[in-house]
Amino acid sequence: MGRIGISCLFPASWHFSISPVGCPRILNTSLRQIMVISILAAAVSLLYFSVVIIRNKYGRLSRDKKFQRYLARVTDIEATDTNNPNVNYGIVVDCGSSGSRIFVYCWPRHNGNPHDLLDIRQMRDKNRKPVVMKIKPGISEFATSPEKVSDYISPLLNFAAEHVPRAKHKETPLYILCTAGMRILPESQQKAILEDLLTDIPVHFDFLFSDSHAEVISGKQEGVYAWIGINFVLGRFEHIEDDEEAVVEVNIPGSESREAILRKRTAGILDMGGVSTQIAYEVPKTEEVAKNLLAEFNLGCDVHQTEHVYRVYVATFLGFGGNAARQRYEDRIFASTVQKNRLLGKQTGLAPHTPYLDPCLPLDIKDEIQQNGQTMYLRGTGDFDLCRETIQPFMNKTNETQTSLNGVYQPPIHFQNSEFYGFSEFYYCTEDVLRMGGDYNAATFTKAAKDYCATKWSILRERFDRGLYASHADLHRLKYQCFKSAWMFEVFHRGFSFPVNYKNLKTALQVYDKEVQWTLGAILYRTRFLPLREVGVLIILSEGFLELCHPIWRPPPSGATTHLKCAPN
Repeated sequence: MGRIGISCLFPASWHFSISPVGCPRILNTSLRQIMVISILAAAVSLLYFSVVIIRNKYGRLSRDKKFQRYLARVTDIEATDTNNPNVNYGIVVDCGSSGSRIFVYCWPRHNGNPHDLLDIRQMRDKNRKPVVMKIKPGISEFATSPEKVSDYISPLLNFAAEHVPRAKHKETPLYILCTAGMRILPESQQKAILEDLLTDIPVHFDFLFSDSHAEVISGKQEGVYAWIGINFVLGRFEHIEDDEEAVVEVNIPGSESREAILRKRTAGILDMGGVSTQIAYEVPKTEEVAKNLLAEFNLGCDVHQTEHVYRVYVATFLGFGGNAARQRYEDRIFASTVQKNRLLGKQTGLAPHTPYLDPCLPLDIKDEIQQNGQTMYLRGTGDFDLCRETIQPFMNKTNETQTSLNGVYQPPIHFQNSEFYGFSEFYYCTEDVLRMGGDYNAATFTKAAKDYCATKWSILRERFDRGLYASHADLHRLKYQCFKSAWMFEVFHRGFSFPVNYKNLKTALQVYDKEVQWTLGAILYRTRFLPLREVGVLIILSEGFLELCHPIWRPPPSGATTHLKCAPN
């Protein structure tokens, strides 16, 4: 008996054949069997089309949500509507080691939902440019003349005053926050500088500026603020909207009786300034961490809500910033060379024709070190690998496990499921000269750094004069790019033990068209209770609260009082 084969246009697993012998069975099937088969076929067809429709519907919803997020980012770069009375403003001055920058932020009134944070954004002028201004030198340069500090910072405040609507000045909080450059000064000099600011600024400006608004913040605070800033911009504090977001199960500190909650996985941060370096990332409740390396805080405007309680490991390393590291390196060069000259009767570095050969400077560049009235002459050899080897002892690593720079404890990082963002020197090192900011790749970075170091200084200068580097790259950057590239690499891979094949580091200055600085995290943290002020809630502070807690308070309507407290330290 012949068979009919049906195989054209079907996958191999679908190939089948029909024998004429079987046909009579179907033709003789009872009516009931035919009805059952028809119903089953109809059910399968209905199920198939339902799956297709649902998938298309939710796929469209997912795309719509992503489109709405895109629109939010687009509107964020529009000029701020200064005629809108519902827009609030805040100002943060970042007094760093090499200069001071002022940032003006704005936000609409809170939507009233205690689960949501304030929608804080950088203010943009009529040309859509962020309202930011920088001056040099760093505020710590006035350590011996604190009476000049107010004059030094006035141009920044005048700049902000021109952008914030005059009617809003009295309710616009101003924070002047100083970092590592001030932290290394004696306490008496810090106090004198801050007192000059607190005395003179209220005389000339109407901003909301109290004693707690001018301070030298700790490295721990700076790290927490940077962590808050990037995760806020990335939307990691928002409620989970779709299945595409990476989520983690979190046990909230102090709520042992409650079940763990699911929320978006946060990103870690690495921030290397001129003087200090910070690392911060969220750690589970099960991880034992010393109190001085842990920050627990609630970003929500209602401390009774726990979905915005975070437990973050924060470590700061004074002297491990790019400029401070170079200074330590030069001090070591000077001391060791002087000692060798004395012991061996050599003249290395004492004259231009007998320079110290520095592997961490570009090829053939000439430089000098001035110490105690003596001059040491350097000439670059541009050897990136030797430079890395030379600076490795400066990491102060120990043989103990789970430690980082200076032997400080570091909780385990799940490298496969983590995400980190690198700021300041991590970005400048990769982008200003090497033009490879963004996704970090160790092999690509190493090759580019080697090539740069080995290029003659005359060629680098020619490229600089032709404008081939980033617009804000200067000669200081060009001169020390080789050293800083090696320093950044060693801190990241040897100091913090990230594997060389780690693929989830992004070096960034802007994310979603927003310049991400720790100042954004500072304004978000310090204004988190403002929604309560608008509904007339009195915030009462007492001892023992988280050291980062500095909420603004303004008198509420009479009779409206509620006792709140920040997360315990």
